[in-house]
Amino acid sequence: MHSGASVSLVGRKLFHLPSGVAIVSRAKRYEQLRDLLAERIHRGVYRCGDRLPSVRQWCREQGVSMTTAQACFAALEAEGVIEARPRSGYFVTTPTNNTPLPQRSRPEQRPVLVSRWKQVQALVVGSAPHQPRHALANGMPDLRAKTLLPLQRLLTQSQRQASLTQFAYDSLAGDAELRRQITHLMSHSGCMRHIDDVIVTTGCQEALAIALRLLTQPGDVVAVDSPAFYGAMQMLEARGLKALEIPTDAEHGISLGALELALEQWPIKAIMVTPTCNNPLGYSMDDERKRALVELARRHDVAIIEDDVYGDLAYAAPRPRSLAAFDEDGRVLLCSSVSKTLLPGLRLGWLAPGRYRDRALHEKYVSTGSSATLAQGSVAEFMARGHHARHLSAMRNQYRLQRDQMRTWVHQYFPQGTRVSAPSGGFMLWLELPEGFDSIALNQHLAEHRLEIAPGPLFSASGKYQRCLRLNFASPLNDDTHAAIRLIGDCARAQLLVVS
Repeated sequence: MHSGASVSLVGRKLFHLPSGVAIVSRAKRYEQLRDLLAERIHRGVYRCGDRLPSVRQWCREQGVSMTTAQACFAALEAEGVIEARPRSGYFVTTPTNNTPLPQRSRPEQRPVLVSRWKQVQALVVGSAPHQPRHALANGMPDLRAKTLLPLQRLLTQSQRQASLTQFAYDSLAGDAELRRQITHLMSHSGCMRHIDDVIVTTGCQEALAIALRLLTQPGDVVAVDSPAFYGAMQMLEARGLKALEIPTDAEHGISLGALELALEQWPIKAIMVTPTCNNPLGYSMDDERKRALVELARRHDVAIIEDDVYGDLAYAAPRPRSLAAFDEDGRVLLCSSVSKTLLPGLRLGWLAPGRYRDRALHEKYVSTGSSATLAQGSVAEFMARGHHARHLSAMRNQYRLQRDQMRTWVHQYFPQGTRVSAPSGGFMLWLELPEGFDSIALNQHLAEHRLEIAPGPLFSASGKYQRCLRLNFASPLNDDTHAAIRLIGDCARAQLLVVS
């Protein structure tokens, strides 16, 4: 473990406390309690964002007076370890973490054919004889959230009450009420669309695939942010397209300067980006850069495929604006789904194809036809009743706290020099380890422990990012997860020791 622990024990010193709190005669006892509580926080008994026992509970548990308990809490609050929230009690604060962000990417400066399907297949299908103990490698949200229970009831009720007529083919564009709810959701990102501008798809994956088929022919060049979602990269491979990876920064997003040079040099037919809560880097481009990106595409008369699947999980409120919000001539094709916000097994997504609507409907028809019906109605009702908004609020808060805890564990247990992303939303961390590290070799070793990470080369057309990896922090973090991250960090350190 290197020196940057998440919460250090509070130094033994006196603090200025609120008037009326007498601590002179009990200083030694309150300091002992202060150190005890700080140690519990340090060991993960109480984690970032957790509510602590009330002052009264702490009195009973430790057998001390209210004055001593108050002095203990006041000392930790003065140190910044805990914070008081009005009418709610004391909570563990987010620890200061000065871990640097990953460096700006340096991909190949020419279009290349995508490969690495075998590695992606092993990650998606699974090659180990036993399922991994933790969903650290995949893109699964938290499926056990209590705020999903109303959706579960609606789905059960829909199946129980469904008549055979409800299993007939649906409208090609999808359920009208669901599309209406989707337009409401899109409006939160500044994207104002009519329900006829939205097409329901079988997940975001189909939306992206339709968009690519609309805009490209085999052999064409598509500009992508790099690193990029491996599922999108595999769509390029399946269609015989070349990826031109554009340097991307973990804080500001795709390099507009590098993209402009690429547009001047290569016959790019489409730009495919995830500008909000990016997967895997986690950044959200600011409004000025998004507007500039859309304007750049307009000047070069190129369409943009916007993957917004994580956008509704942005931690900040209001949620960031989409690229489509700045689109004035229909060149942005916005793709999203409920796979990352609700349940991936619903296979419900949508495409707002702008000027390409009629052709998109035709592509939808020849690929899958109409979508499954029952889930559409249930999700529409879930949204209309306000359950979806409450669920998003709960998940944003949960994922933000778990991001902070996961970054702290990485800072504690991974090799010194490890760089970690600071996502603005979603539930993915991108790690960049020192030279000599091999994420694919690490993954092979972790299989012995029934653990799995997403190796960095999957996120590149040319196999870059060998010393990078992605971790999922969606599921509630517990002692078992803590131990898993510690083991992964230990294995990474051992690998680098062998290399050196």
